[in-house]
Amino acid sequence: MSPTLGSMLLASTDPDRLRDWYVGALEPAESSMVGDTYRYLRFGAFHVLIDQRDDVSAKNPEPGRIIINFDVEDARAVAARMDGLGVTWLAPLEERDGNLFATAVDPDGNYVQIIQLSEQTKAEMGAA
Repeated sequence: MSPTLGSMLLASTDPDRLRDWYVGALEPAESSMVGDTYRYLRFGAFHVLIDQRDDVSAKNPEPGRIIINFDVEDARAVAARMDGLGVTWLAPLEERDGNLFATAVDPDGNYVQIIQLSEQTKAEMGAA
């Protein structure tokens, strides 16, 4: 059996602020605490853990290294909700070959991309 990617850890100097941003911007299926340390967010089968760490800076110095991609059903609605929260956009919502993409910047400077793939693109990816 091959490994399964199931979660990621976001380290932050202000984990509550970061959790609140993800909850407001992307509305996870579940948001809770794990023990006294980790803020737990579930997006589908994938989990984001947010932890406070003293060995990271307040802002990510190289945010292009990892871009967190969220597949959404209605990119326009998600982008509008994020606009209402005052999100900073690296790249506003745009159409590319029938697909919709936008890249926001979270409070720690990480890049967060919302993606709505067209049915044609999904079919092509499934065939590959």
